[in-house]
Amino acid sequence: MGIFSARAQQVIVAADGSGNFRTIQAALNSLPNQATKPRTVYIKNGTYREKVFLDGKQQIVLKGQSEKGVILTYAQARDEWRCNPEGGADDWGVATLNMRNSPDITLENLTVLNTYGFDAKGEVTIDCPTDPTKKKTISKTGHQMALRTMPGTTRLIVKHCTFRALGGDTVSPWDVDAGLYYFQDCTMEGGVDFYCPRGWAYAENCRFICHNPNAAIWHDGSGNKDSKTVLKNCVFEGDDNFKLGRFHREAQFYLLDCKFAKNMADADIYWATSGPGAKQWGRRVYYANCHREGGDYAWHQDNLRTAEGAPKASSITADWTYGGRWYPVSGKKATVALAPSNPANTNSVMPTAANLRADQADSVAEKMLVYQRSVGGWPKAVKIASVEEKVDYTKPLSAAKRASTLADAGRNDATIDNNATTREITYLLQAFKRTNNPAYRQGAERGIQYLLKMQYPNGGFPQYYPDASSYRHLITYNDNAMIRVLDLLRSVAKQQGEFALVNPDLVGPAKQAVDRGVDCIVKTQYLQKGKRTAWCAQYDEKTLLPAKARAFELASLSGFESARIVEFLMEIEDPSLEVKQAIVSAVAWFEQVKMPNMAMKEIKDPAQPTGRDRVLVSEPGATLWARFYELDTNRPIYVGRDSKVHYALAEIENERRAGYLYAGTWPAKLLTKTYPQWQQKYAATTTPQASK
Repeated sequence: MGIFSARAQQVIVAADGSGNFRTIQAALNSLPNQATKPRTVYIKNGTYREKVFLDGKQQIVLKGQSEKGVILTYAQARDEWRCNPEGGADDWGVATLNMRNSPDITLENLTVLNTYGFDAKGEVTIDCPTDPTKKKTISKTGHQMALRTMPGTTRLIVKHCTFRALGGDTVSPWDVDAGLYYFQDCTMEGGVDFYCPRGWAYAENCRFICHNPNAAIWHDGSGNKDSKTVLKNCVFEGDDNFKLGRFHREAQFYLLDCKFAKNMADADIYWATSGPGAKQWGRRVYYANCHREGGDYAWHQDNLRTAEGAPKASSITADWTYGGRWYPVSGKKATVALAPSNPANTNSVMPTAANLRADQADSVAEKMLVYQRSVGGWPKAVKIASVEEKVDYTKPLSAAKRASTLADAGRNDATIDNNATTREITYLLQAFKRTNNPAYRQGAERGIQYLLKMQYPNGGFPQYYPDASSYRHLITYNDNAMIRVLDLLRSVAKQQGEFALVNPDLVGPAKQAVDRGVDCIVKTQYLQKGKRTAWCAQYDEKTLLPAKARAFELASLSGFESARIVEFLMEIEDPSLEVKQAIVSAVAWFEQVKMPNMAMKEIKDPAQPTGRDRVLVSEPGATLWARFYELDTNRPIYVGRDSKVHYALAEIENERRAGYLYAGTWPAKLLTKTYPQWQQKYAATTTPQASK
């Protein structure tokens, strides 16, 4: 419940808890990155005090219950964000609603506010490591963005939305090469250049409220001579003597059927000399049937005949605006190819998802994003025509299989078994480090959030989440599943290697999850007559008692999993007394239960169903440990698919003997090398202890 389903195509956000999610960001995080048709995040009326990020996702509709009733609000000045070490030189994260690499997004019935200017009492001076003076004075009327889109967010539709800020750049859809933006029935309010699209933009039946004398609207069309901003049947009002607009670079403005307040300045849209200005294509500012309350200024005169091709006012529509690149109203397929986005044109350092260079794409990482489930984790295998097939990222992925896998993103099969999820998170971060493709980092971060979400309050991790059927809900040390997760989260917490690239907001939760995991490990160490021993492969998540999993995996002490658990504990810096005692006690148990002068041999045996066999033989100097030990006797046991205990390996069926490793040398290196080194550092005086 509450997890996005590809079948349902909608999740619900409600601040009062009556929906699937309480925050918009949580709902967006639940969605797969890619989809063949739109998914809707329906937002109930309420105030949502959060900064929202849409990164590397596509085909999403953010739909509010009502424009006035759904309020997304955050307060932050652009300069304040850029002075923050978490911010940086580009604008990613500067706005209340941030988007990049996210084509085909629709916003409906929302109010998006950046209230910094409304809240601030005046100028403030802050520390600013990025400024040469190390200080920055922040004005209440400086740049404040409510909506900021980075390159790769194109074909954006916005209907019945309000965007408000007191400063400049309130609505900043910026992709000069491939930006396609459509606004209808919206209200936009702010300071200088508060509506400032780059690329192609169309706004109809919109209201613009200006609080700065320099300019209300702005355009950058320098990426393509055909780029333009069209404003049709729009209303302009604001503080006394506000100017209509300006441009710093090549631009093209069309205003049709617009109405201007009486108090606007007698100043046409002008070239701001502080920018590079129009050098190739000249001044291109056109009006048709625009009027000012109290009388028109001379520059309001119709001049469409001077535009290239002398278009008639009736022909200037939304579909006309984009020059065949997009047909948002008629729904026709594009007839003109969209140029690749160039992040350098907007001070962005991130590549676009749709037009990656060869060195920015990774075929394995791309497949991992396809297989990522809505909940954030990955499956270890998928069923195809009732046959379970292991996920293999080295195999080619056909278009049909890709589409069907994406459509099945809501399947309930995400797991940490067999390296699933931890493998993908690690690889995606490595791929991001190589390619700088933000979709890979975002996929990894969703995977980390999945791991944090699946952890029990007592610190244990189930094998699957949210699937709790059969033994999948048990706390699972089996095959080192839980320890792999804790290893990864510890790397996040310490920001080691590629894990330093993840969102810093994940560092604290990761550290807390590791601490809870260690506490669970200490509490589940099995007691024999009050004496600590080792660990079982599975535990009941409520009672913390040993539990059975598959037929041949009875509740028993494990020579295999316990070795890796001890290694994990020995990697803890400055361990507590409880952790030290757990390590020393487990090592003592390993010494107690080892099988000296024994070895495991694999032999060919044509008489067996598998054509081979495994046998235990005497071998002087060799040492073995059993995979399973009886809980209260420490006697090695061998269990086949009949779930019956045997005390000799030869007594169980050949299929299990040949297919499952019942004995090995797992703790050998631990006892001979790792533990003595650890003991010198931490445990010279620590002795095995019973639990309190």
